[in-house]
Amino acid sequence: MLTGMAVHSFSVDHFAGAATGLQLQLTPNGRVLAQADPESAPLAGELAARISRDFAAGSGPGLLGLGAREVGTTLPASLAWWRDFAARFVAATCGSPDSAELPAPAAEELAIIAQSAPPMPGAEYLSVKVLRGLWGEIGAAFHAQRSAARASVADYLKSLNEAWHLVGRVHFNLAENRKDESFPFAFLATYTHKLASHGKAQHLPLGQALSEYAGAGNKARLLSLLEPVQRAAQSCPWLKAMVDKGEIFHPLRWSASEAFSMLRDAPKLEQAGLVVRMPANWKGGRPSRPQVMATVGAKQPSTLGVEQLLDFNMGVTLDGSPLSESELRRILEQSDGLALVRGQWVEVDRERLKAALAHYRQAEGLTRKQGLTFAEAMRMLAGADIGAAENETTVDRVWSQVAAGPWLAQTLASLRDPKASGGAALHDGLKAALRPYQQSGVRWLRLLCALGLGACLADDMGLGKTLQFIALLLARRRERGSSKPSLLVAPASLLANWLAEAERFSPTLKLYVAHPSFVPTEELKKFDAAKHSSLDLVLTSYGALLRLPKLQAATWDIVALDEAQAIKNPGAKQTRAVKGLRAAAKVALTGTPVENRLGDLWSIFDFINPGLLGSAKAFSSYARRLAEGPSGSYAPLRELIRPYILRRLKTDKSVISDLPEKTEVKAYCALARKQAALYQQAVDDLAEKLSVLSGIERRGVVLAFLMRFKQICNHPSQWLGDGAWGEAESGKFQRLRELTETIAAKQEKALIFTQFKETIAPLAAFLGRVFGRDGLVLHGETPVAKRRELVKRFQDDESIPFFILSLKAGGSGLNLTAASHVIHFDRWWNPAVENQATDRAFRIGQKRNVLVHKLISRGTVEQKIDDLIESKKKLSGELLEGGAEINLTEIRAFSRNIFSCLG
Repeated sequence: MLTGMAVHSFSVDHFAGAATGLQLQLTPNGRVLAQADPESAPLAGELAARISRDFAAGSGPGLLGLGAREVGTTLPASLAWWRDFAARFVAATCGSPDSAELPAPAAEELAIIAQSAPPMPGAEYLSVKVLRGLWGEIGAAFHAQRSAARASVADYLKSLNEAWHLVGRVHFNLAENRKDESFPFAFLATYTHKLASHGKAQHLPLGQALSEYAGAGNKARLLSLLEPVQRAAQSCPWLKAMVDKGEIFHPLRWSASEAFSMLRDAPKLEQAGLVVRMPANWKGGRPSRPQVMATVGAKQPSTLGVEQLLDFNMGVTLDGSPLSESELRRILEQSDGLALVRGQWVEVDRERLKAALAHYRQAEGLTRKQGLTFAEAMRMLAGADIGAAENETTVDRVWSQVAAGPWLAQTLASLRDPKASGGAALHDGLKAALRPYQQSGVRWLRLLCALGLGACLADDMGLGKTLQFIALLLARRRERGSSKPSLLVAPASLLANWLAEAERFSPTLKLYVAHPSFVPTEELKKFDAAKHSSLDLVLTSYGALLRLPKLQAATWDIVALDEAQAIKNPGAKQTRAVKGLRAAAKVALTGTPVENRLGDLWSIFDFINPGLLGSAKAFSSYARRLAEGPSGSYAPLRELIRPYILRRLKTDKSVISDLPEKTEVKAYCALARKQAALYQQAVDDLAEKLSVLSGIERRGVVLAFLMRFKQICNHPSQWLGDGAWGEAESGKFQRLRELTETIAAKQEKALIFTQFKETIAPLAAFLGRVFGRDGLVLHGETPVAKRRELVKRFQDDESIPFFILSLKAGGSGLNLTAASHVIHFDRWWNPAVENQATDRAFRIGQKRNVLVHKLISRGTVEQKIDDLIESKKKLSGELLEGGAEINLTEIRAFSRNIFSCLG
């Protein structure tokens, strides 16, 4: 046996020293985890270690530390967004009594905060409920830590960061004084004295603090109270003059220009820790502004599609009411500042207003000549300036606004909330009862297809994307009576599954599988979709599409892509072939949340709605500006794509509440004597090789030995190639017997996944002896046409006890709900791949609880990497394609001290 092996720990120490990448991950359960990420911008080692240490204690302590300590720290977009969220809590705490409980922001404010999040792991789980829960966890951490420190709120905040050191809160109050034409405003500085009996903050004029804090013993308190004022005065000359003259302690009569100085510098005052109060009749704390108002899509266009031209109109309004030309002219003649218009104070900035006017007048002139395309209108509505030059000034959304006209507003509302659109989905001939969320999905697909717009159905695996698309085809056939068939492009391994699902749910659909596994090659070459108008759907694979030019030349009703992440590489041949397909509407089906990775997002949208996200070059430039911009700058992009992506999660009980439970357990295995000896020999061999290698050769050797270690952990015969495969020589085989004997006794079925084809036959023979009956096997060399038969046999034949599948060949697209146990014989370093395989059993149609067993050789690299995956995986549950693959040869700490991980 292997004993005394060193366990490599990717703890906080991993981040100390050299700069390293770090990112935060939101789990489906609403937890925020910190994890190393080599692809993220590197942070100073001490900073990364500090953040990681805080989050190791939990989401609340982690966010509290981030929001309180890292104010002013330059952080990547996702960390900055979480920091700004947590800082809201800390800011609200300043000046609060020690016993105060801080309620979370209103639901509307939390929704806006969630919408502003940049792409990041777990962004799909953001919700008002999650943010409200995290706010409570921050509060619990704050009070627990402050109590442990036995400090006041002010003193504890000071210990976290000097910026939060406020003993009291000073308020700058501005009020209108209409009776005095020369000085139409009044100013008064107050401070929070104490809480009144009814819980409201009690304010006193700031001048009274001079007498309250009189005496040498109170000097420090007075200085602490006035500290925010002094800090603000450093960047506000008008305030510095007031402080120097002592005017800050007295009520003042102000002119409009003096009031405007305070209004203009309000953000600086608040940043310094002051509370700014404007006149009560100023909505949102500011006077009204004249706004250039543009409206697009007031009327339904004659034809539809992403290139369709929409109407465009513009004008200038004040509080929603149009301004006449004479009123606008008078405003533009005013000097910058505050002006009385229609009996109310209006903020005037001539240059910004003129720039907004010029921009939209130019847009209006262009639309009269050539029209405004749907894609341009959508970008304008969302405020996503894709295609703007690097040095081009973006549209000023403070002094302008774009709104959807009646027709477009109603259309977008239906797209953004399919559940509210109402109406029954047309799916005559469907041999299945659609669940409510599936009916909403079909209605959503129908609407987008009817508009000639593309759709990305990104439902979680197992929620029935196939069924919804079949229902769409039936509805389309009834509504259009189209003479053109539709085309579905899918991975070759899924064609049989699509054929089976179509025959099961809609036997009236006329299908043709354009793939050499189903049709002779000579017949395929002659196939012409234009001559087969009676067909409803043609199925083909990404690879076959490249070899069938007639499919590429045809015009289809709908072109749909299954596992649409296959076109995430825009330069690949199959991507170019797919994007060259012509159709009335296009649909992408994927269980991967494409909105979390910008590169994949552009490529898929370039297929479903070409031009909506601009050219590849323009989008790349836009993405770079987003990454370099302030926190929340991703909100316009999310708003732009939201109508065309529909994603529901099966863990969301509001979507589906009757799925059984899925329980994951780790089945640890001891190494047998022969395994231990081979493992130790491999460690020694690796040490010898690494002592003389460096750079890329060193990383290549590490990767090769990782595969060797995994093979030895499975069975010595897999590495030696001796064909023996004795049960006593493998701890995994012995543990597998224990598991499967119980499964056999209960007469239940199991799926066994392995990444190695060479282990399938020995496993099949071994399990055949355990169960007393043969099972089924499927791997990459299994003919595509035969896979459908194997799935049907396993689902229908109760005498077949197990199904062994290679992870890549059988890990997606198959419905194997007859199994209630999933066994991962060897671990894949990408948890998304494992989860996808597990979902072959844990999906709609499953009536039993599913138990997932993950075999891990204890004390080996398998255990160390499993620990790494658990603490660093990029999404909990469903991950982006390739996004969670842990490149062990690139992890610096791993490369520097490989033996601490390998034993």
